[in-house]
Amino acid sequence: MAVVEKFLGKKVEVPDHLRYIAKQGFWAKAEDGQIIFGFTEPALVLAGGVSALDWLVPQGQRVSKGESIVFAITGKILYLEAPSDGPVHFNSVVKENPALIAEDPYGKGWVFKIEPQTGAENEFKQFTDVQGYVASLKTSEGFKNPDGLKGGVSGICKAVYTGIREQKL
Repeated sequence: MAVVEKFLGKKVEVPDHLRYIAKQGFWAKAEDGQIIFGFTEPALVLAGGVSALDWLVPQGQRVSKGESIVFAITGKILYLEAPSDGPVHFNSVVKENPALIAEDPYGKGWVFKIEPQTGAENEFKQFTDVQGYVASLKTSEGFKNPDGLKGGVSGICKAVYTGIREQKL
């Protein structure tokens, strides 16, 4: 287990038995011929959590890698892409209770499963390992702002945040 003690003011964990899709902040786990995907703790911290999800394709439909399949409302709006080709199955429990994603991100908070046509084990090995994922986080706001300072760490962000705070509306 990789642990980052200060990531945007929070302690986050990244399990070493999983694989990762850094671009979208997903973890992946091969199981029973399928790959299960969910949000990593660092991705949830950066996004500000998940408040709502909607499926963009029907349950069981064959999807293509890169196709938008989930609409997520976090601190912003996200369109999540399929990391693999194959039929997709969604976790209806997290759609009804998105808080479960933050409560158990690496377990019951999974978002979707795909059954890759090339085999789950082969596809799974193509994703990044824990060291590669943690290394990719080093350029993120979480590492640049380890204490979670409001207004971020860039001069422009601080100026905007300070200006907004001082406005009298």
